Amino acid sequence: MSRARHLARKRAVQALYMWGMTGDDVSDIEAQFLLEQDMKNTDIKYFKELLHEVPAHVQELDDHITPLLDRPFSELDPVECAIMRLGVYELQHRIDIPYKVVINEAVELTKIFGAEEGHKYVNSILDKAAKKLRSIEVNAKKSSSNR
Repeated sequence: MSRARHLARKRAVQALYMWGMTGDDVSDIEAQFLLEQDMKNTDIKYFKELLHEVPAHVQELDDHITPLLDRPFSELDPVECAIMRLGVYELQHRIDIPYKVVINEAVELTKIFGAEEGHKYVNSILDKAAKKLRSIEVNAKKSSSNR
């Protein structure tokens, strides 16, 4: 796992949480983060991609997440919501990143920022999303591990 990418995801989760809570323009949030946060060793390009592309695709991402939930979308923890959106974005739009890496990163970020047991819920939702969005990759992994 690239440390620079991990840091980009970490900052993106914080920025997406801010966007979700305030509704501020993502360009303003980006400028604030680049000015106020320690972005040393962070993949800035990837941070910007996540910060701009997740909100740009938010309805599509939420449409993938909602059927997998056991509660109304409005009852999701806002941090975990940001992490799930980021994870589903990567599953759908960044097929260069293995689905296990996407899920692992999301779980790690939830352990840092989410509720105490939130990582289990995020893992469950993204695992289900991966089976739909990356079925070929998931099934290929299963068949190679069954040999």
